[in-house]
Amino acid sequence: MDADVLATLKILIIGESGVGKSSLLLRFVDDTFDPDLGATIGVDFKIKTVTIDDNRVKLAIWDTAGQERFRTLTPSYYRGAQGCILVYDTSNRDSFNKLEEWLNEVEVYSTKRDIIKMLVGNKIDKDNREVDRQEGMTFARRNKMLFIECSAKTKDGVQYAFEELVEKIIQTPGLWEKDSQTSGGVDLSNTGNSVVQGCSGYCSLT
Repeated sequence: MDADVLATLKILIIGESGVGKSSLLLRFVDDTFDPDLGATIGVDFKIKTVTIDDNRVKLAIWDTAGQERFRTLTPSYYRGAQGCILVYDTSNRDSFNKLEEWLNEVEVYSTKRDIIKMLVGNKIDKDNREVDRQEGMTFARRNKMLFIECSAKTKDGVQYAFEELVEKIIQTPGLWEKDSQTSGGVDLSNTGNSVVQGCSGYCSLT
């Protein structure tokens, strides 16, 4: 029974093909890692129930294909999503350079004005880093996103990334409550403009 579930949240994972979106999802949901995982075809979908700040929340996480040929499916991905994880590969400069295009897609297709966005730099376990941490942090700050670096392979930061995103969504009731007019909810447009200036493990909007 889901009687004790506060809300069901739709979370998207987007970014270029090969940055590790599916690996992040598998690590978070099943705590597994497959180095030979193939590219996602269209969209994958997993459910996980988590408890954040004593609130049980059901997550419907959509893992989207990064290839251009699947972009025709885009509008349905974004419809109703409360959170979006934008992933790049810290060892692939091109995947970082494409972030602006992905962010633009979020702006165009998102049906939730206050959708919470998190930037994730994946594959920090690799030695051939091409994007340093400060660059990721600067991009996230400029675009009012949460930020963390992680590794789906070693587990480092993965759980925290999802939990931080969900926590921020819960703190923005207008995003998930059916009647935000009477909820006294916090409007992210008023709270999301102050971004932490110095962050260690992660950057938060609060």
